[in-house]
Amino acid sequence: MKAEEEFMKEAIRLAEENIVTGNGGPFGAVIVKDGKIIARGHNEVTSTNDPTAHAEVVAIRNACRSLGTFQLEGCEIYASCEPCPMCLGAIYWARPSKIYFAATREDAAKAGFDDSLIYTEITLDPIQRIIPCKQILHQEALHVFHSWIMNSNKIPY
Repeated sequence: MKAEEEFMKEAIRLAEENIVTGNGGPFGAVIVKDGKIIARGHNEVTSTNDPTAHAEVVAIRNACRSLGTFQLEGCEIYASCEPCPMCLGAIYWARPSKIYFAATREDAAKAGFDDSLIYTEITLDPIQRIIPCKQILHQEALHVFHSWIMNSNKIPY
């Protein structure tokens, strides 16, 4: 069996284990660097009351803490399911080399985890979204970005 399949089996095992433990939804993820698992994550949404505690996000947090960095260059992420929009965003910010997933977003939707609304909402102008969005104090906020640009001590990411 290929190493890729072994890593994915571990992500799926974490997802299955999470059903038994009741820590959250049926999702698991592992992060691999240089052929070794450096971090694991399982969905912790309901056990931590944190809607951002998806398996991939938990694994990213654990990997970054382990590596002492905020980016996962040279790492691969194995997720038991296709990452949702939030997780996909987190993955792109973490900058791993590759993403592997097993089940699809359509499979997740059939199990009650339907992200189609979010995919639709992202493409809309903010004023058209279901949750009302109103821009205020635009000019005041631009000052913050100007300060960031001028800051010689910043750590770009």
